[in-house]
Formats: sequence, C-alpha cells, structure tokens
Amino acid sequence: MKLALLPTDWLMWAVVLVVLFWVWRVRRQTLSSQNWQKVFMRPAAMVSGVVLACFVMIALLDSVRWVDADRKGDAALSVLDRALEPLVKARERRYSAPLAYLSFRKESIDRDGQTVRDYPRLKFGGSHLQDPERQWASDITERSAKALAKGLVLVFVIGLALSLLLRKSPYPWRWAFACFSLLLLLAIWAAELSVAYHVLGTDRTGNSVLWIALKSIRTALVIGVLTTLVVLPLALGLGVMAGYFRGWVDEVIQYVYTLLSSIPDVLLIAAAVLLLQVTIDKHPELFATALERSDARLLFLCLILGITAFTGLCRLIRGEAMKLRELEYIQAARAFGVSSFGIITKHIVPNLMHIVLISLVMQFSGFVLAEAVLSYVGVGVDPKTPSFGVMINTARAELAATPVVWWTLTTAFVFMLMLVLSANLFSDAVRDAFDPRARQRQ
Repeated sequence: MKLALLPTDWLMWAVVLVVLFWVWRVRRQTLSSQNWQKVFMRPAAMVSGVVLACFVMIALLDSVRWVDADRKGDAALSVLDRALEPLVKARERRYSAPLAYLSFRKESIDRDGQTVRDYPRLKFGGSHLQDPERQWASDITERSAKALAKGLVLVFVIGLALSLLLRKSPYPWRWAFACFSLLLLLAIWAAELSVAYHVLGTDRTGNSVLWIALKSIRTALVIGVLTTLVVLPLALGLGVMAGYFRGWVDEVIQYVYTLLSSIPDVLLIAAAVLLLQVTIDKHPELFATALERSDARLLFLCLILGITAFTGLCRLIRGEAMKLRELEYIQAARAFGVSSFGIITKHIVPNLMHIVLISLVMQFSGFVLAEAVLSYVGVGVDPKTPSFGVMINTARAELAATPVVWWTLTTAFVFMLMLVLSANLFSDAVRDAFDPRARQRQ
C-alpha cells in the first residue's frame, strides 16, 4: 500500500490540524471559550453543527487515498471510493429512476424472436427479483423495515449512553441527537437498499447518482475551505496595513482592491481557468494522471476565487483598523515606543478577529454556491470531477428531455440545500455570539 495524497488532500488535513490546535488554544482563553459556548447553546447551531460534521467526515474519508501495491497501474482510491465500490461496480447502461428495476427509457430488445420496443430490465437494480411486478413493493417494504429496525436499535443504544453521560449538560444536545438519529436512519436505509437497488437512480452513463453526490461533498468543502484560506491572509494583511499606516500604503492597497472590484468576477475567473486549461493541455507531462489534472484545476479555482472575493472583507477590516488606531490605548502604546508590528499583532488584529471570523463563516456558503454557478457555465471544476455544479449542468439537458430526468437535479438541490442552510444557520449563531452589537440588542 502506497499513500498517494493530492495537494488538496494535504491542505484539507493541514486545515484539520490547525483547527484542532486552535480549539485547544480557545479552551484556554476565557472570553473566546464563553463566546463559543453561547454559539452551541442555540439548538439551531447544534443541529447545523451535526449536519456540517457529517459532511466534513465524508470529505475527509474522500481525502485519504492510496494505491495497492499488488494492483499496479490503478488510480489512487480513497477510503470513500473503497467503501462505495459496490455502487461503482453496479453500473447500468443508461438512466434508471430511483429504486427502479426497469430502464427509464424504451429500447429495442429481442423477445420471442421479435424485436420490440420496451423497458428492459436493469443489470443491477432489482436483478434478484423473479417476478418484479409482484415482488418489488414487498421487497422494498421488507428492506425498509429491516433498515428501520436496525437503525432504531442503534439509536436507542446511543441515546441511552448519551443520556447517562450528558444528563447534566446545559447544552441542547437532545436537538443534536435528534438530527443525528434522523441522518443515521437515512444512512442505514440507503445502505440497506443500495445492496439491491439504485436508491437515487443513475445518470446518463449509468453511474449511481448517490455515489456522485457523496463524492461531490468533498469538492464543495474544498472550494469553501481553501478559498477561505486564500481570502484570510489577503483581507486581513492588506486591510490592517491600509487602516493602520494610511498614507501612500493606504492609497496603493485601495487602488489594488478597487481595480479588482472593477473587473467582473466571472470574466476574470473564466479567463484564469481557461488559461490554466490551455497550459495543462500543452504540458501533459506535468501531471501523471487525470485525477492530478482535475485536482490542479480545483486548487487553481480556489486561488482565483479567493483573489476575487477578498475585497469586501478587506474594506471592512481597513475601516475598523482606522478606528482602532485612534483609540487611547493604541496611542499610549505608540508613545511608549512599542513597534508598529507589536501594536498590530497584540492590539489591532485580536480586536478584529470577531469581524474576520463572522465574515469568513458567512462567506463559506457563498463560495460553495459560486462553484455551482461557475461549473454550470462551464468555467468551474473539471467536468470529470464530481461536483454539485457539474450535476446541475448535466441536469440542464435532462430537464428538456422527454420523459424528464428529475432525480439528478433534485439530488444536487437537496445536498446543496443541507450544506448551505447548515452553514448559514451556524454562521448566524457565530455572528450573534461574537458581534458586540448583536449582544447589546439581545
């Protein structure tokens, strides 16, 4: 076994380590710890945190990949790829509806020596049924009941353990447990039915839509997290420098972000992505596999999105830094000979972090939606990379077909809704806990 992590995999795990270290630091800081306790005292934040944690777990499972030594020439597969391998192998010829046992469209098939137009049986979905017209409904019901029984037993055991451990906890953990229980029941139901059916149907190439949606979670989180990492140093560094030093430094920085704001974001991103694609096509030796080429385009998209998105936060930080530098304790520190670097790192930046944190958390969902829009117009991630934007772009032609293929767009919509809604609810809780003006209103 040989570990074969992509650059985005390394960055994702680096972010996890940084977050764990930051959590350890926050636990030792009384004020920050109290603010985060206020965040998790809200039921909406607990529920959205559980949903986000599930998405993050799936993305991290898809960020650990290796190549088997006894299978030379194979692409690096992640933990999620290996867990979903039965779904990948259960490939149909064309479209199939969710939980169907027949193809979605009629084909020419031989029957009793004659060629007729009919709906053929699927290779995988419902292939175990001898008489599907009579057995299909009872088989679905039986498998669903079995999955529900397994899930309820597991939920009861986990709930009993949590009630003993957290019975005196002030946090609304019961809301989080209710959300976790619902997600667990859905996961067990999908796993039970995926053994014999395509739970969310298949796309035009016969691949499972459930597999594509689960793989798209990593792409969405990579876009959201890594773009945030690009925005943070640019907005914080340039904004603080412009607001504190003022003068020609402020003029230059204002000119830079005003110039970037004047260029339409879509045009700049499209030009940069197309330029990268031309470079990749002219130099195929730079990347050994198609997976590495797709990952390079994804990483470059995060970079260009961050460059075009930092201007708003930079303006906000600049204005706050200009107000902070005029406060009496800043002027006293300057009078006592404290260096500008010391004032910025010890006084300016710590008093700006609540604004930075609120803005970045609220921008996360915007970056996820931006990827969907860019992929829809063809300048987002590589078309071979599973993403919600690619699914929506594919559904554009499917909605115009007869009969309508509705499940690809519906799946992408539901998964994106869960991710973006959870991020927005969590960001609202963070804003209310860290914004002093929000605390005064409360």
